[in-house]
Amino acid sequence: MQKDAKDDFPWWLVLLVGIGLWLFYLVWANQIYSDVLAMLARGIWITVAVTVIAYSSACVMGLGLALAGLSRWQVLRQVARLYVEVVRGVPIIVLLLYVAFAAAPALVIAVNWVLGFVGAEPWKTRDFPLIARAVIALTIAYSAFLAEVFRAGLVAVDKGQIEAGMALGLSGWQRFRHIVFPQAFRTILPPLGNDFVAMVKDSSLVSVLGVSDITQLGKVTAAGNFRYFETYNVVALVYLTMTISLSLVLRRLEARMRDKEK
Repeated sequence: MQKDAKDDFPWWLVLLVGIGLWLFYLVWANQIYSDVLAMLARGIWITVAVTVIAYSSACVMGLGLALAGLSRWQVLRQVARLYVEVVRGVPIIVLLLYVAFAAAPALVIAVNWVLGFVGAEPWKTRDFPLIARAVIALTIAYSAFLAEVFRAGLVAVDKGQIEAGMALGLSGWQRFRHIVFPQAFRTILPPLGNDFVAMVKDSSLVSVLGVSDITQLGKVTAAGNFRYFETYNVVALVYLTMTISLSLVLRRLEARMRDKEK
């Protein structure tokens, strides 16, 4: 039974927009809110940069892991499965701390060992920026989740179409580029979008490393002015504005892709 269009009207969105407009009015009219937003402005760009770079890198790694997991070579399949299972079993905040304070120093030692052979100046651990460590940790964490998303999309492609491509004499890369990936992408777009929105929120975890993102600047601001209610209202407003806007854009994109398929 088809639902009435009125039943699908996004009243929740109307409520959120109303609350958002009220908070934006407070930011415009109230000096305290205005000062807090001014303090958080720099953190917005840090959050966006961390999210975009880490997610893009995670997509590349995730696709590579998915292809390795579907490879005809058993060693590649086992290595990919081991990576995915281990990384998915570790909380992201633990992975952040491990990469920042265990893996990064170990990497510096390994790099210095190589530099010692060429007589180059050794690299210091403090020269490894915390924001770079945070991006690496988020990339590792999300690559494991995205690998499963890509794998599911690739497996969902009809094998008959792949065999048809082989009959036409297409190479493996040509079949992947023209047949497999375009169809898989339409399948995995919703979960990819969900994971991107999730990374926007999970990027707040980099504040534990002292990276000056929205959350970290919010904590610093609240500790300085003791206006916790106002400060975290603005922090929540900024995150909600980013995530809901992204969700609406992704829904519109999915709807347009469905319309093209009809």
